Amino acid sequence: MQVDQLMTKTVATCRSDDSLERAAQLMWDRDIGCVLVTDRDGKLVGIVTDRDACMAAYTQGLPLARALVSSAMAHRVSTCGPTSGVRDVEQIMRQQQIRRVPVVDASGRPVGIVTLNDLARAASCASGAIINQREVESTLTAISMPRHLA
Repeated sequence: MQVDQLMTKTVATCRSDDSLERAAQLMWDRDIGCVLVTDRDGKLVGIVTDRDACMAAYTQGLPLARALVSSAMAHRVSTCGPTSGVRDVEQIMRQQQIRRVPVVDASGRPVGIVTLNDLARAASCASGAIINQREVESTLTAISMPRHLA
């Protein structure tokens, strides 16, 4: 199965010069855990999660309204294309220890996102599961392994 059959097609985006308050508001309003960061041309340049925003506010000692998305976002983002295989995306999640993989078009513009939650829901489908529950469990275990601090 291809990613475009599983991905969430409506994604929240912001710009790197937006405030973290703006990103947090988008996450709150849409009940999501991340916002994709795009440049003026709409190309993906980063991702910011709810945890990123929280930790940036804490470590910078600033209210979200005064901190910029650029100060908290991940600049290196693992992505896939709409025709990527679901198992390929799962492999990216395992190797990179991430829960979300933005889906971008040939121009680098976001067209969707695949999350660990999407994989879990697909595994729980009674008829013709795309991925089995053991694979999702294995992916969650890999994502949850402690990273070694440098």
